[in-house]
Amino acid sequence: MKTLLGRRTRILAATTATAGLVLLTACTSSDDGGSGSKTAAGGVELVKAGQLTTCTHLPYPPFQSEIDGKVQGFDVALIDLVAKDLGVKQEILDTPFENFKTGAFLNSGECDLAAAGMTITEERKKNVDFSDPYFNATQAVLVDKKSGVTSLADVKSKKVALGAQAQTTGEDYVKKQGYDPVSFESSDAVLNGLRTGQVKAVVIDYPVVQGWLKDKANAAAFEVAEQIDTGEEYGVTVKKGNTELRDAINKAIADAKADGTYKKLYEQWIGPYDESAASPAAS
Repeated sequence: MKTLLGRRTRILAATTATAGLVLLTACTSSDDGGSGSKTAAGGVELVKAGQLTTCTHLPYPPFQSEIDGKVQGFDVALIDLVAKDLGVKQEILDTPFENFKTGAFLNSGECDLAAAGMTITEERKKNVDFSDPYFNATQAVLVDKKSGVTSLADVKSKKVALGAQAQTTGEDYVKKQGYDPVSFESSDAVLNGLRTGQVKAVVIDYPVVQGWLKDKANAAAFEVAEQIDTGEEYGVTVKKGNTELRDAINKAIADAKADGTYKKLYEQWIGPYDESAASPAAS
C-alpha cells in the first residue's frame, strides 16, 4: 500500500453490487442504528451509529479503488457483507498506510476495521487483531517485454532497475533478497514507473498485476516473468480485543465461501476463480 503523509483523510461511500442490499438493511434494521444507537446486530459496538466505518488506503485495485467516483473492489464487497449482517451501511475512510501497521485509527475510534489487501504478519499482530485470512496472495515479477528479464534473478544479473510499492511485503521481500528497489508510494505509481521506463521490472501482489493486465495496452507491453509464493495471506484488522466485530467478519467470510458469494465476487473483481485463493483457515 502507498504512503501519503501529506494527504488529507477522505470519507468515501462504498458502492458495490451488494450495496443496495446493505442500504436497504440499514433503513429497516430493528437495532435502530440510524437513530443514534452504536450497537449493531450481535451486540457489535460501532464507532458511529448506523454505519460500519472502514479504513482503507487508495488506490489498490482490484481490492479497493475509486471507479466513477465510488470506492469499489473485492475488499469493499466483502465488508459490505459484514455490514449487511450487522444491519448497517459501510462507509470508507481513506487513510495513510502507516496507520494500518500501528492500528492508530482503530485505537482513536475513527474506524471500526481496516481492509486494504493487508498481509497478516506477526509484527502487525502486536498492534491489531486480524480476522481469519480471506485471501492467499503471491508476489509477481512484472517486466517490460523488451527487458529480457525472465525471473527475479535476471533483474540482478542483467542490472535492471526494479520497482516496488513502499512499505509493502513485496518491497520487504526483495530487500531481504539483496535488491535495492525504487520505492513508489502507490500501486498506480508503480505501474507508471514501468510505463515510463523508470524501472523495467516491478514486484507487487499478483492480484494487482492480474488487474493491470486486463488492459490491452498493459498486456501488450508487459508480462509476468515469475510468481513468487511468499505464503502471504490477507486479513481484515480490528482494534485489539474487539472479538465481537472480528467474529462477525469471520462469519461473513465463511458464509460467503459456503454459499458461493466469495467465488462470484472473486470472478467479478479479480478474474477466473482460483480455489487456492481461499485460505484453508477461512474455508
